[in-house]
Amino acid sequence: MRILLVEDDALLGDALQVGLRQADHVVDWVRDGISAETALMTGDYAAVVLDLGLPRLDGLDVLRHLRAKKKTLPVLILTARDTVDDRIRGLDAGADDYLVKPFDLGELTARLRALLRRAGGQSSPVLAAGRVTLDPATRRVECDGSEVEVPPKEYALLHALMQQPGRALSRAQLEQHLYAWGDEIGSNAVEVYIHHLRRKLGPDVIRTLRGIGYVVAKAAAKP
Repeated sequence: MRILLVEDDALLGDALQVGLRQADHVVDWVRDGISAETALMTGDYAAVVLDLGLPRLDGLDVLRHLRAKKKTLPVLILTARDTVDDRIRGLDAGADDYLVKPFDLGELTARLRALLRRAGGQSSPVLAAGRVTLDPATRRVECDGSEVEVPPKEYALLHALMQQPGRALSRAQLEQHLYAWGDEIGSNAVEVYIHHLRRKLGPDVIRTLRGIGYVVAKAAAKP
């Protein structure tokens, strides 16, 4: 999923960007509050990891402005401000979660998975669509109960579709999930990844809606 990382510390920001990418997120990183607001106006993000003590515009102001515009994407505050009053202010300003520095990267990614799951209305941590299941915690994909090896880009595309089963996503929307700023985008990259996934999972798992995009079926209801 595409994440906006807002962190002014160069060493920490670089480490977070690497760690989040290793967790199969696409990451755009900005270092001040004004740049964060610009990114949020122009980009389509699944979640925001937001520091508070930012140059140019404080993180709490970024958060308040975001919520004032009725934007509901999950926001995880990541800050050294660790008093109870600080946490209360962050949550009251519209944060969905609050993690104090220093922190463990594993906990951060687990909290992000939980936020993304709740934002998608999912009660189970494992995604299911038709004959396919996907576990974001382990990045394990199974089809008819057997594990399928899926490279990172194909995994990211499948994850994006399975988070919204029954809803068609256009090629442009899928590219938003696959590529960060500065990444080179092949003209038919999405189609190639779809082709590879169909070969591994079967031709009926991902449907093409001509002129609209791609969709995966919802999991069948259990009797």
